[in-house]
Amino acid sequence: MRWHDYPDREMMHLRLADKIAGQLADYLRRDGQATLSVPGGTTPGPVFDILSGVDLDWAKVNVVLNDERWVPEDSPRSNTRLLRDRLFRGPAAAARLIPLYQPGAATPEDALAALEEGLAPHLPVSVLLLGMGADMHTASLFPGADRLGEALAANAPPILPMRADAAGEPRVTLTAPVLKAAINIHVLITGADKRAAIEKAASLSPDLAPIRVVLDQADVHWAE
Repeated sequence: MRWHDYPDREMMHLRLADKIAGQLADYLRRDGQATLSVPGGTTPGPVFDILSGVDLDWAKVNVVLNDERWVPEDSPRSNTRLLRDRLFRGPAAAARLIPLYQPGAATPEDALAALEEGLAPHLPVSVLLLGMGADMHTASLFPGADRLGEALAANAPPILPMRADAAGEPRVTLTAPVLKAAINIHVLITGADKRAAIEKAASLSPDLAPIRVVLDQADVHWAE
């Protein structure tokens, strides 16, 4: 993994947003479209705020979450709600959201085929931004999750439902092959605890530290 240390979080957010915007612009010039995959949670919010105002041809950018909780979009637990509040504003409002949640479906399994069909044309991911929990999970690949082994397998489908004690609600997550196949991979973490966790993850197997599946290819962005 390639480390990028920053003197403070503001500088990290600015430089990471600039890097992501530049990579998206390169793909738009070359391919005419790009796919951006991003996490939920509060940590990437400032990056979304910055990206939302960047002058890109956002109408040709497809955005998919790393994972989504199986909750309605108006729930405060919805990652989609976070994206609409923080990223899909200003110029970036023209981007296309590729959903990982289907209203009216009682469980992820009920909608999985349709969600996978909607995602498939937009792979591989051009730019992938991941977060990581202190337990070394990323997306909804949690240590001990019910289908983690399936999601880590080389022949895993692009998305899978996932349930874990630490996850709360059932979720839908991108699987390891999709994460590893991304062209540009960034991991955003803050604080000494998560730095120690990701350094530990480098010597563990993916079933114990799921973030491990991308570390050999990732740029890790850290600030205290």
